[in-house]
Amino acid sequence: MEKKHDEIHWYGLLGRNISYSFSRGYFADKFERLNRSDCRYVNFDLEDIQQLPNILQEYPHLKGFNVTIPYKQAIIPYLDKQSDSAKAIGAVNCVQVSTQGLVGHKTDAFGFLKAMEPFLQDNHKKALILGTGGASKAVFYALNLLKIPTTLVSRTPVEGQVTYDDLDEYLLKKVDIIINTTPLGTYPNVEAFPPIPFKYISNKHLVIDLIYNPEKTVFLKKCEAQGATISNGYNMLVQQAEKSWEIWNTNSKV
Repeated sequence: MEKKHDEIHWYGLLGRNISYSFSRGYFADKFERLNRSDCRYVNFDLEDIQQLPNILQEYPHLKGFNVTIPYKQAIIPYLDKQSDSAKAIGAVNCVQVSTQGLVGHKTDAFGFLKAMEPFLQDNHKKALILGTGGASKAVFYALNLLKIPTTLVSRTPVEGQVTYDDLDEYLLKKVDIIINTTPLGTYPNVEAFPPIPFKYISNKHLVIDLIYNPEKTVFLKKCEAQGATISNGYNMLVQQAEKSWEIWNTNSKV
């Protein structure tokens, strides 16, 4: 027998043009594995963040939701509280609906650390992040927790960062970890890749691409051909999703 709307624990993803959503499929499988017929995960595909109050009114039993592009920063004025990591990074990708109101969290850094953990070696001392967007800020925050000195690479000159034109043999041999946080290479534009001098990549490098579709981007293929250890962004997404589930089902205060 189908449960009534108010008997369901509702969760969801807030974003725009999100029919491709990893999250909806992941949580549908998770609820089935847990035999949780009382749980649903839906996409809240909004043209404007100002529609959020309508969602909250329509789903009074909403327990939490993830947030994706383009609302990771736009959601902040609607929140009652934020976690320390969300404040530090300046963006939110997980919201808990609690007795404290809407509580914003940032699980990207946690997901990245958990996904990177199995690959980290003692020789991984310095990192290079390709990109300076929201994902880049979360990765930078995570690496800072590990006390790994990190350099950011941007398309245009910015104080304290380097550009792709600055990437040379000296700089690439000075770092051990390279993370692509740009969308270059994401389906359907699978032939694109960040313009780095791949000939200076070697077997001492750990290279991580936050993209998960395709499973192996051109960027990762080129680095793998040079002997680098590679990893895509799928496990990071899984770890983020599991952290969201934990947050939504605890009464911890921020």
